[in-house]
Amino acid sequence: MVDKKEYAKIVQKNSPNSKMPLNCLKAFLIGGTICTIGEGLVELYNFLGLADKPARTLCSVTLIFLGILFTALHIYDNIAKHAGAGTLVPITGFANSIASPAIEFKSEGFITGLGAKMFIISGPVIVYGTAASIIYGIIVWIFHLY
Repeated sequence: MVDKKEYAKIVQKNSPNSKMPLNCLKAFLIGGTICTIGEGLVELYNFLGLADKPARTLCSVTLIFLGILFTALHIYDNIAKHAGAGTLVPITGFANSIASPAIEFKSEGFITGLGAKMFIISGPVIVYGTAASIIYGIIVWIFHLY
């Protein structure tokens, strides 16, 4: 029988070293690049004559489109392998979480495949995000914060 100290030594010896600092740096740089591209798109749309609000909306639409396109071309997953949360947090990550299952299950048909499984990853995000926004809205309404 192995005691706790011996077990801890075995685990320490056989566990891979943490790459957290490197992973955090990659997530920061790639996620920051995605956000910088977004800001560049806003500036481009402003330059082309759009007001700020429509330019920001079009930027979101463009980033969603690019996220879905790169998912379909199997580029987004390769970037995500290195960036982790850097690709998960921006709006492109949400687009990827909807497009990936849709692409994967399309062979099962439109209803039982695509329709039933498209939100398998993003569904919890939608549910808890909606619930959190309702709770936040109630708090704002109760305390008249705006």
